[in-house]
Amino acid sequence: MVSPASLAVSKPPSILDHTRAPILEGIARYREMGMTSFATPGHKLGTGACAELIGLFGKSALLSDIPVSGGVDDIHFTADIWRQAEDLGAAAWGADRTFYLVNGSSTGNHAFLISMLGPGDEVIIARDIHKSMMVALIHTGARPIYVAPRMHSDLNVGLGIDPADIARALDEHPNAKLVALVSPSYCGVSSDLETIVSISHARGVPVYVDEAWGPHFHFHPALPVSAMAAGADGSVASTHKVLGALTQSAILNAQGPRVDLGRLSGAVGMSQTTSPAAFVLASIDACRRQMALHGEELIGNTISLAQQARRRLQAIPGVGVLDGDQLGVEAYDLTKLVIDVHCLGLSGFQVEQILRRTYFINPEMSDLSGIVCLVTLGDTQESIDKLVFALEAIASNCGHVGSGGAPMRSSGVVISPGVQAMTPRNAFYATSRTIPLSEAIGQISAELVIPYPPGIPVLAPGDVILPEKLEYLSLIASLGMYISGASDHTLATIKVVDTLSASV
Repeated sequence: MVSPASLAVSKPPSILDHTRAPILEGIARYREMGMTSFATPGHKLGTGACAELIGLFGKSALLSDIPVSGGVDDIHFTADIWRQAEDLGAAAWGADRTFYLVNGSSTGNHAFLISMLGPGDEVIIARDIHKSMMVALIHTGARPIYVAPRMHSDLNVGLGIDPADIARALDEHPNAKLVALVSPSYCGVSSDLETIVSISHARGVPVYVDEAWGPHFHFHPALPVSAMAAGADGSVASTHKVLGALTQSAILNAQGPRVDLGRLSGAVGMSQTTSPAAFVLASIDACRRQMALHGEELIGNTISLAQQARRRLQAIPGVGVLDGDQLGVEAYDLTKLVIDVHCLGLSGFQVEQILRRTYFINPEMSDLSGIVCLVTLGDTQESIDKLVFALEAIASNCGHVGSGGAPMRSSGVVISPGVQAMTPRNAFYATSRTIPLSEAIGQISAELVIPYPPGIPVLAPGDVILPEKLEYLSLIASLGMYISGASDHTLATIKVVDTLSASV
């Protein structure tokens, strides 16, 4: 057994060393000490876990499920190991301060908006925001001023937020406290962040970017500029989406004088669980080390595999794959494969089921027009070949190659700002009633209605239910797409504000 004294942790060195992984090392140190635990978690290093769980996860995984306080560090955080790891993260992602999150990017969205906005404050915000950003608006009571991304007229894909639209919104709402947007989009398109930041900062307004799908941008020059490099005041990124960290892991970055880091730290503590999983934090720690030391090489190989896959898939009759040239954009995530199959006479839902059941391939998502597949540093030539061969077989077996207008992507109808009758908070807390969806045109939504994935609300509390949105929701519900947020996941009914009782 190793002596506890010999494993004492010193304070962090003055020079950051990216070969270190303080949280990962802390878990290893705890295991080497042979501790007898009288603390959480209750399974006591796997001893109390059921046999099926141990058999599936392995004894080693449960031995690493220890607390941060009293496990990785002592109970009073004497060595401040978590902060050591976060300082290394800030250096890797180019931030003044980085927070490691175990509740996903949703935690970062909640925390940043809570720290920057209060009831009644105006926020210039993109309409293609994630569910978690909309929830943050409910928490804060802020009043959103929605800005819609530009749309490609033929491909029905959002092309990012036009900086001119941000400038116009700020001119019309000079008291706005924050500009918030999503970049990159779920389809891989990035907005012109540098120009948006310049426009906003010239007016003294900070910029926050939900960069959940871009944790890799900072590590390769062929990818769009990262939010921190563009000068954004805050950004969140999901290290689990395309990098090597565990599910639920994410980072919140902040920089510059417009962010009160103490207030933000408090908001992170309010938003995040008080029982963080040390192994999730350790996976961010290890991911940061991997990216800081080898990121450009690993991401470069990922880009090469994705570009190869894109070329081969584009050569299949009836199959299309989006790229920057088609969209007319320069800032595009080269690792994302947005694959259209509607010209095969199949929906994306159908192709997903064929891929899963026949070829044992799991795409990231499917919608009416196609599927999305992520190429990450975990891919190989073998995995790329498997995907291409499967889609070649599906195309050859369907015996139909058609044409047609713009595919029916969810992004088209989702990002329309529509009409906002109430703030999200007021509508959420208003007296509501449940009515058939078919009778909801003109009513004010009292709940979030969110097709998943990608988690962009078609309706938010306070939105007037317009005919085109109702038509789209009815269609996707009939096709079996998963609907989050709504109390009735089948969307046979919907909650609307009882305008006779509520003050609109």
